[in-house]
Amino acid sequence: MRPVKHRIGNKIIPVIVVCGILLAIWQALAGGGERSRRESLSARLFRAECEESAGELLPVLAWGQEGQEDLTVTREALEEWMPGYLYRTQAGQVAVRQPDGAFSQETELTLEELMRLENQEHFTEDTDSVTMLDLESLLAENGWYAGDETEQPESGGLTAGIPDAVSSENAILDGESGGFTPHVRQQTVDLTELQDYETLRNRYYSVDSVTNIGRDLLDVEKLSQRDLSIDKGQEGPQILIYHTHSREGFADSVPGDDSTTIMGVGQHLADILEQRYGYQVLHHLGAYDKETRDNAYSRSLPEITRLLEENPQIQVIIDLHRDAVADESNRLVMDLDGRPTARFMFFNGISWTRRTGSIDYLQNDNLSDNLAFSFQMKLKAEEYYPGLTRRNYINGYRYNMHLRPRTLLIELGAQNNTLEEAMNACDPIAHLLDLVLSGEQTREGAVGVSP
Repeated sequence: MRPVKHRIGNKIIPVIVVCGILLAIWQALAGGGERSRRESLSARLFRAECEESAGELLPVLAWGQEGQEDLTVTREALEEWMPGYLYRTQAGQVAVRQPDGAFSQETELTLEELMRLENQEHFTEDTDSVTMLDLESLLAENGWYAGDETEQPESGGLTAGIPDAVSSENAILDGESGGFTPHVRQQTVDLTELQDYETLRNRYYSVDSVTNIGRDLLDVEKLSQRDLSIDKGQEGPQILIYHTHSREGFADSVPGDDSTTIMGVGQHLADILEQRYGYQVLHHLGAYDKETRDNAYSRSLPEITRLLEENPQIQVIIDLHRDAVADESNRLVMDLDGRPTARFMFFNGISWTRRTGSIDYLQNDNLSDNLAFSFQMKLKAEEYYPGLTRRNYINGYRYNMHLRPRTLLIELGAQNNTLEEAMNACDPIAHLLDLVLSGEQTREGAVGVSP
């Protein structure tokens, strides 16, 4: 039997060692002062995130901050380091941590809140162009009118030509309109590379800061293989061209002369589609921004809806705009076969913003088809006219693109382009439309460049 003092010593020594370790840990933690001792680890990491450390490594820990009500920084960090994390699906919403630790769904903001938060100019990533949200007009689609609800838009003629804006039928058919000859394929895009979400997004899209677009919508196989062909032989117009912002002009536009604005460019595009490619086109000359741009989308929606009801055979809608650039020295133009030609981009609204999630009251059941249409147009442009188009632009609202599956919103040139440059761009646009609408398919998975 061992002496009692030995048994006691065997118990005391481990206790002393453990106490020493705990004391050392306590002293190390105490080095940060009283404030550090009171804070939780997640709170310290959250503050460190603002100092560009923990936010880069462990942004998710910021969700655990106790009593934190404003998670703006946290959400930005998550989106920066986990692209698509906050984006679920079109019907998805963002979970927000409440002060009691529970999570609830973010609710719709009021019109006033959205106006205050998001009615501002946004610049595209590649060309510093200005895209006006015109949010009051967009949300008025759902019945919110800021002005006189009884005021009727000026519709104008539906198919009347615009004098002096376009070349004659013979000139277009004979190739005398600036000597344009449709290109053969200059190169073949390798679709296998675009199966990678990041590659597709970075090469083909600019995404506005108010929104995001996830892998569920950017699937190159779905976008490229959707059949968008139409029957040219059907009776009545197959294509509708109109202008939500009819007053958009160019550097040399003549005040009061619609033939020198985007309206004249739209008539030129309609003539080319009819006379060179055999489509029947309805060019709507309604002016919905005559006094103000406010409510332009809501003003145009009833009239465009009526036109479609009267002409159910219309399968393609083109809302033709002129963009704007912040820097006047930045000109969206290139030499195309010796002709100065305005560059253009295709625009999509996806009814989803970072702040609201899915905008259910701006539902677009044709979103997938709209995205496929703009993607196939961009793809053909890269193959037949490399460098002519800018990256497709994604914004958060709807822009009346829900009315037909084949709906395009085109931003053609900018305020510092000339009318001639904009008119010249109509030739390749019409050719690209014919390639897509006639069912010309890209060879799946093709690699390399063809002459």
